[in-house]
Amino acid sequence: MPALPGGGTRAFLVRPRRGADRHHHRRGGRWRRAGRPRAADAPGRRRAVPGQAVRPRYGGLVTVAAVNALSRRWALAADGRAVVFAGPGVWPLLALIATGADDTARAELEKALGTAATDAAAGTVVDLLGGCPAVRFAVGLWSRADLPLRKTWLDRLPPGVHGELTGQPAVDQPRLDAWAGEHTGGLIDRMPVQVDRRTLLVLASALAVRTRWVRPFTDTSIRPASGPWAGGRIAALDRTTHDPGTVTVVDRLTRLRVEGTDGIDVHLFLGEPDRPAAAVLAAGLDTLSTPGTDALSGGPGIEVSTVASTDARDRYVAVVPRFTVRAGHDLLALPEVCGLTTVADPVHSHLPGISSEPLAVSQARQDALAEFTTEGFRAAAVTSVGFMAASVRLPSATVRQVRVTVDRPFGFAAVHRDSGLVLVAGWVAEALTPRGEG
Repeated sequence: MPALPGGGTRAFLVRPRRGADRHHHRRGGRWRRAGRPRAADAPGRRRAVPGQAVRPRYGGLVTVAAVNALSRRWALAADGRAVVFAGPGVWPLLALIATGADDTARAELEKALGTAATDAAAGTVVDLLGGCPAVRFAVGLWSRADLPLRKTWLDRLPPGVHGELTGQPAVDQPRLDAWAGEHTGGLIDRMPVQVDRRTLLVLASALAVRTRWVRPFTDTSIRPASGPWAGGRIAALDRTTHDPGTVTVVDRLTRLRVEGTDGIDVHLFLGEPDRPAAAVLAAGLDTLSTPGTDALSGGPGIEVSTVASTDARDRYVAVVPRFTVRAGHDLLALPEVCGLTTVADPVHSHLPGISSEPLAVSQARQDALAEFTTEGFRAAAVTSVGFMAASVRLPSATVRQVRVTVDRPFGFAAVHRDSGLVLVAGWVAEALTPRGEG
């Protein structure tokens, strides 16, 4: 970064506010092997422990572009309330369901998937996640003992993920809840779908992301002068760097990138005050790979000033909100995102490739959580689909400083740095008060 006349430099401050609304399976750097699944109608079968998970092998069903496209459509459903969602938690389940669907249902699911329902392509997002130490991912399948499952469909699942449902909700639900807690490190302690005596099969995924900031923040607070968070002091986090890439402007958005360990970046998106949440979040996801312009050009929430400094480099000061966001989603209410309308038909079964018995999706839900703190970021999502029977240093110089203050609702996304896969994304609609102030 060029120095100013007389030895000064520029300094940049990015400052959002804290907001909150109210397999081989990777453990400790090693993969834990489990038994292979067997067809439900195989005599003398030995089932895996319910929820045992291994590294998935979907044979190329998933592409980063397709998953990110699903996440973008989900972002367009944002209505201004706090939200967090995980596209990679939904996509593999839709792909598995599509491989067992008839032509009508498969066409709808393939539209949601953005690709053909085939496992012939090479390379998968699931394998990518399995190689990222910041991410844990697991798949689970549970079915009633008397439900025959097609071996060809079971063979598309990772080995060792098939458990049994007893048909007794008091027994089955705690087991499913325990699986959710185990595979998210306790961040989500229950399975989103609730089983009952009609539940014949449950298909689920668990995704957990944990990263520590390369440069941690310190606690502070700010008092927004305008916007929905005006009128009170809110908890925030403060950090200064000299990296011009931490704050850029593109498509009328100010973007703050916070670098985490193990290949994870968290991006914050601040739009103009009157820009809808869906437009801000979707534009943020669309422009993740777009370089953008220098923050000195100005943008939403950006303040450029000249300050005293002992370092000739420009400064980028970030004051960002500490936030916690939780959300629950009914995936059946998101047909444009998930494409589950046809397979949820309770009268006509559209899943002949899963079982010889007529099946219909009865529930499909995702529960998700994201937390942005002084030391790092963590997020988790559990997605589940239930099936029932179908009836069918002292200052010595001056520098310029860019200050970005996020003092109104904003979007965020956690991204796998190398591939660009959006792991979770969301919207912070409410701010938290500083500790000790109510």
